[in-house]
Amino acid sequence: MRGRSSGRTMDIVQITLFLWHMTAVASEAPLGKPNCSSQCGSVTQIPYPFGIEAGCYLDDWFQIICDNSASPPKAFLNVTHLEVLEISVEGTLKVASPITFSNCSNKPAGRQTANLEGSPFLFSRKNKFTSMSCGGIALMTSLTGSTIGGCLSICDYYSTSVLQTKSCSGMNCCQTTLPSCLSSFNTSFGAVLNADSQKACKYAFLVDNDWFTSNSTNISAIGEMDYVPVVLEWYVVNYTKFDIYGTNNWRDDNSTDCSSSGQCFCSKGYHGNPYLLHGCQDINECEDPDHPNRCGSGICINYPGKFFCQLPDQRSSRANLAIIVPSSVLGLLFLMIGSWWSHKGIKKRKNIRRKEKFFKQNGGLVLKQQLSSGELNVEKVKLFNCKELEKATDHFNADRVIGQGGQGTVYKGMLADGRIVAVKKSKIVEGGQVGQFINEIVILSQICHRNVVKLLGCCLETEVPLLVYEFILNGTLFEYIHHKNEDFPLTWEMRLRISIEVAGALSYLHSAAAFPIYHRDVKSSNILLDEKYRAKVADFGTSRSISIDQTHLTTLVRGTFGYLDPEYFQSCQFTEKSDVYSFGVVLWLSS
Repeated sequence: MRGRSSGRTMDIVQITLFLWHMTAVASEAPLGKPNCSSQCGSVTQIPYPFGIEAGCYLDDWFQIICDNSASPPKAFLNVTHLEVLEISVEGTLKVASPITFSNCSNKPAGRQTANLEGSPFLFSRKNKFTSMSCGGIALMTSLTGSTIGGCLSICDYYSTSVLQTKSCSGMNCCQTTLPSCLSSFNTSFGAVLNADSQKACKYAFLVDNDWFTSNSTNISAIGEMDYVPVVLEWYVVNYTKFDIYGTNNWRDDNSTDCSSSGQCFCSKGYHGNPYLLHGCQDINECEDPDHPNRCGSGICINYPGKFFCQLPDQRSSRANLAIIVPSSVLGLLFLMIGSWWSHKGIKKRKNIRRKEKFFKQNGGLVLKQQLSSGELNVEKVKLFNCKELEKATDHFNADRVIGQGGQGTVYKGMLADGRIVAVKKSKIVEGGQVGQFINEIVILSQICHRNVVKLLGCCLETEVPLLVYEFILNGTLFEYIHHKNEDFPLTWEMRLRISIEVAGALSYLHSAAAFPIYHRDVKSSNILLDEKYRAKVADFGTSRSISIDQTHLTTLVRGTFGYLDPEYFQSCQFTEKSDVYSFGVVLWLSS
């Protein structure tokens, strides 16, 4: 039974690994884009970013023109017009490069120029600058005339070393290597050693050194040719030009490595085209015909980008490990996710209970009663959340304080829509003060007068309640009366207008509002001045509304000494005349 269990486990592991491999890796990846020609004549592979048809190449530099009028067809680079002999996805291509002749029969003489400047191509250092002549100097110069390189050959009419060894040692042939990042050069011939050399046929060329030294190359026949193969390096400098299958995320996994110079290669263990999405595919080392016994007596198991050998005595333990490790990882993952959700739920419930506590503490239940009774104009009052007001006041920064009083502190703030507001942070509401705080909300929600400060909303979620008013720019009347401003003194005309506006506001409160409202704390510090120095009556924390048929209100004495009506102070009966008396004190102080 134990042997059967071990065998079944091994089968499960092998099937799992096989399915993983089959889903992650395609059998063979194409080098070009779908529905694009991949061949032109003897050029049997045209990988992306090169292409023939529109949409098959990266840009005009990489467009291949296939000349089907030739037999066989020939491939040319669109912009440079160089004939293409071979393209490699590893960043090189071979092109036909002209030979420069001098004093050779049936061959045109003159200086040859090769110019790839501004293109994504460079001359590879796999090439060598070669001169085949008798006693002559061949030069490579820049387009501006400075010398890049060159070589000198010596005459030896009887030497056959070049033909036999295919190496240039200076006898009738010389070579020199190229500098890095070469994109252009001129070919010319310099001074000669003797008069005979002056008239001798000589030619120079840039050539793929592997081709030059290969056994298949007939060196003596090069002089009969017009072109020789040259290796170019190509680069994709601008990654943003890639738009493969509708995505720019073409370097999508570990199968591709890209350098900052603009060349990409498939990572070790992969092959294909790194410039295509999923173009680098896994090499199955276990099926490599060159290494049929890669793991000897063990089992070769292929993974994306690598493989490992499983020895007979390791199969059972590795099979168990292949099951235990993923199961442990999944279990740990589920535990972490569950813990995170549990913590998030606890934190959310705690926050909800905290807000409910503050809502009740700040008079939320009283406010609900007012709402159900229909006294509060809900449409005019917005319920703000605490985060919104914290952001508006820079977390109630002390630099934002614009006023302080018996009912709380007032901060200047700016809402998300750009409105400037005054946020009143009331003192901690005790049981006996809840009604007073809610009273201010109820009173202000019923008032609609241009000379009474407007309540915009409130917030009951915080430890201390918050009221949001329109912002009044120019402070209080108290500041202008008791702190003379020489730069902007209040003229008699302005004082008269302010007095009329305050009188109109009080008249509205006493008779024109939905319910008569007694302010009970009329004083110069509760009269604000806006940007046009119009009066705005504020601070309704001690106000009371009464029924229409009432003539007075009996209550505890509240207000500011010096402004209190003496009769109210003695009888505790507040009437509209008490507000008028306080207003009279303001007029007397303003005169």
